[in-house]
Amino acid sequence: MARGKLRIYLGAAPGVGKTYAMLSEAHRRVERGTDAVVAFVEHHGRPRTEVMLHGLEQIQRRELEYRDTVFTEMDVDAVLARRPAVALVDELAHTNVPGSRNGKRWQDVEELLEAGIHVISTVNIQHLESLGDVVESITGVRQRETVPDEIVRRADQIELVDMSPQAIRRRMAHGNIYQPDKVDAALSNYFRPGNLTALRELALLWVADRVDEYLQEYRAEHSIRSTWQARERIVVGLTGGPEGRTLIRRAARMAAKGSGSEVLAVYIARSDGLTSASPKELAVQRTLVEDLGGTFHHVIGDDIPSALLEFARGVNATQIVLGSSRRKAWQYIFGPGVGATVARDSGPDLDVHIVTHDEVAKGRGLPVARGARLGRTRIIAGWLVGVVGPVLLSLLLTSIANGPGLANDVLLFLFLTVVAALLGGQLPALASAAVGSLLLNFYFTPPTHTLTVSDPKNLVAIVIFFAVAVSVASVVDLAARRTHQAARLRAESEILSFLAGSVLRGETTLDALLERVRETFGMETVALLERAGDVEPWTCAGRAGTDHGTPLLRPEDADVDMPVGDHMALALTGRVLPAEDRRVLAAFAAQAAVVLDRQRLVGEAERARELAEGNRIRTALLAAVSHDLRTPLASIKASVTSLRSDDVAWSPEDEAELLAGIEAGADRLDHLVGNLLDMSRLQTGTVTPLIREIDLDEVVPVALGGVPEGSVTLDIPEELPIVAVDPGLLERSVANLVENAVKYSPDGAGVLVSASALGERVELRIADRGPGVPDSAKDRIFEPFQRYGDAPRGAGVGLGLAVARGFAEAMGGTLAAEDTPGGGMTMVLTLRAAPGRPPARPDLPAQATT
Repeated sequence: MARGKLRIYLGAAPGVGKTYAMLSEAHRRVERGTDAVVAFVEHHGRPRTEVMLHGLEQIQRRELEYRDTVFTEMDVDAVLARRPAVALVDELAHTNVPGSRNGKRWQDVEELLEAGIHVISTVNIQHLESLGDVVESITGVRQRETVPDEIVRRADQIELVDMSPQAIRRRMAHGNIYQPDKVDAALSNYFRPGNLTALRELALLWVADRVDEYLQEYRAEHSIRSTWQARERIVVGLTGGPEGRTLIRRAARMAAKGSGSEVLAVYIARSDGLTSASPKELAVQRTLVEDLGGTFHHVIGDDIPSALLEFARGVNATQIVLGSSRRKAWQYIFGPGVGATVARDSGPDLDVHIVTHDEVAKGRGLPVARGARLGRTRIIAGWLVGVVGPVLLSLLLTSIANGPGLANDVLLFLFLTVVAALLGGQLPALASAAVGSLLLNFYFTPPTHTLTVSDPKNLVAIVIFFAVAVSVASVVDLAARRTHQAARLRAESEILSFLAGSVLRGETTLDALLERVRETFGMETVALLERAGDVEPWTCAGRAGTDHGTPLLRPEDADVDMPVGDHMALALTGRVLPAEDRRVLAAFAAQAAVVLDRQRLVGEAERARELAEGNRIRTALLAAVSHDLRTPLASIKASVTSLRSDDVAWSPEDEAELLAGIEAGADRLDHLVGNLLDMSRLQTGTVTPLIREIDLDEVVPVALGGVPEGSVTLDIPEELPIVAVDPGLLERSVANLVENAVKYSPDGAGVLVSASALGERVELRIADRGPGVPDSAKDRIFEPFQRYGDAPRGAGVGLGLAVARGFAEAMGGTLAAEDTPGGGMTMVLTLRAAPGRPPARPDLPAQATT
């Protein structure tokens, strides 16, 4: 039996219209005669969605009892027995009630697909398992219900249901998503414009990546090598020269003209050791392309044009941007250059742009590589010129009657020897000298066609030719080797200079340094290994690259290892380095050890700074709060002195007033000292919360004992989930927040304390109608000894909000400040719901996350 096909409507947030689109598709199929049924659709009380269910056959749901409550779930057996052609299954990421056939709804869908039933389903982007951490960082909500990405990726069709954040919020305000009493809380929590925009971007990017993935699979299956210009991808070829910045900026301007264009900068290095490019310039260009929104790629390849074209076709690029050659005119004897070769071999599917710049024709120096570093093409060309060239020249000269003469013949053969030396090095040149001498003797020295020389002068000429040819070959090769050594020394000095400067300035992390080692030497993996003693096992302090097979655990397992002291080594895999590269590698290894030591010292310094900060706070306590502590003490002392005075006969009313003042001063002093002790505990890290499960309505009312009666309005629903907190810390936090809100609220304007569930979190919001706080000061008000505005000294020491945030974070929660709609400030205290206690279904934010 053929497997059924899965179609998914993917949305960025609840309310974008996924279920509506799914039902519309079902109506279209039914009108065409397709047997389509509703296996499970949840309309959430939305009238427009509910109307779309009319006219569609619905499978009876299965009822399950769980914790004295009856729930309904999709009846998989009933759907399988009905065997429709198409089944509509809403909310793919839904978790089934315990006792169901499967734990997850996507597992139910898998059964239907295996039975040959086509399925249409819906899911929101925040329910994809791989995006859980990203969504939590955006919305502050950890999704309980998730679906593996692979399930969604395997869908035969994925259709994005898109809607702008403004349109979603308008739908929300019109009551098309939630009931009117839930709208305000939804708009100020999960459905904020920033949240919706970020979720929408996630959905668009995920679908775009899925489209790219499908396109690459299709091209691979059909062996398509040509570029399909469905999306502009611009590859910038970098040489490490200063013109690279111009090329990157030009490519960025080209990409800006088309929506969705990408810029990929690629530097291709040879696989034979140190590169001749400036590492400082490459680092600058890497930063520039990343700042402009592109990506930087480092590729190893001996044939630069071929490697560049292979990379461009591999990423389905549409354009290549190269710089005009820096060669001088005479240097073109070594070949047409990278730009001309790429343009010739690119084919009709790749556009090649040659960009002019300030370094055009300023020269790149003589060829810096000899021997094996010349590359196979250059060596073959040298041997052809040195061996085949003299033969062809002999045939040409012998076909000419009354040739140019022996002297000119010698010069022509000498020219071929020089060219062979320039192309292939010393060995082809020596071969050219030997072959040339034999051919001169055989064809051009009387008696011809023999190796006998009758005239001593001709013999001297041939000997001198051979000596000059060998000398010229040796000089040319020696000059090339010296040039190569100079280039290597220049590259080494630039690398070491840049490396030392960046390390001394603290700009290079250990991972970045190891990645630079890997790129510089063209290795696969680089690891810094260390151990505590001679017999202790090795541990990895840092790594760059990808392990293929067995992880690198010992220096002996590497292709190259460079000891750093007695108990540290830099290990590299990929190939064996020549001896001349180990000098620079030793410098890298020493710098890696320095960077590792510095990182550890920075960590120790940070810990010392924290201790010093704690000492500073404790030292500053008396100096900062002496006035605030003495004020209530002075009031208490004055009242006690007055009561003990025998000169005045106090009436009962006066005595009561003085006693009330003493009590108020004592309470104020107790509150100040409590906050000071709490802040001291937070600064020294001695706060140990005792987490237990408790209802908010057991703690919050108790925390309001210190504020005037009638100044606070409570709105805590009974169906809220139980929270996992330390009741004592929570009470102190709420008390400080409420007292702060009451203090800044104008007369006649009460403070609203409300609570709501948001997935696995519970939010407690304390809203006042005071003057509010600008965004730039919202974080500063949580610092110790900070009071916003012109609050008088007697208003407190500025520790209440700092203590409240410290206690909230100690319990695993958060505390943040927001603007109150209509004016004022709202403190949002987010707490963890008790594990295994799902939010009640009627609660708004819980619905927003399904």
